[in-house]
Amino acid sequence: QVQLVESGGGLVQAGGSLRLSCAASGRTFISYAMGWFRQAPGKEREFVAGISWNGGRTYYADSVKGRFTISRDNVKNTVYLQMNSLKPEDRAVYFCARGRGPYYGDPPDSGSFGSWGQGTQVTVSS
Repeated sequence: QVQLVESGGGLVQAGGSLRLSCAASGRTFISYAMGWFRQAPGKEREFVAGISWNGGRTYYADSVKGRFTISRDNVKNTVYLQMNSLKPEDRAVYFCARGRGPYYGDPPDSGSFGSWGQGTQVTVSS
């Protein structure tokens, strides 16, 4: 059973940046797509970004396109989410997820991912 541990969340002013990290246990990290989701208070969990097993494909929600960048380091078993130009509406708990295979679904949704981290809080002040 893989363990996913997120870090890097916090409080930032609007327009600022944060970088989230997700460290995965196990030796099979390279075999799976990875993704980031978020859940704001009172809202459903939503897809943010996905990356294929080798980083060759990425996919972003329209709401973050051009501001967020997902990347991965298959040596360190870590996936990252660089978040720039943060807005108050980006406030949420951000979850890391491991895909069910080397590629995320088309379009990506929560069903494409089978393992989840505990989440890290991101708060953006206006």
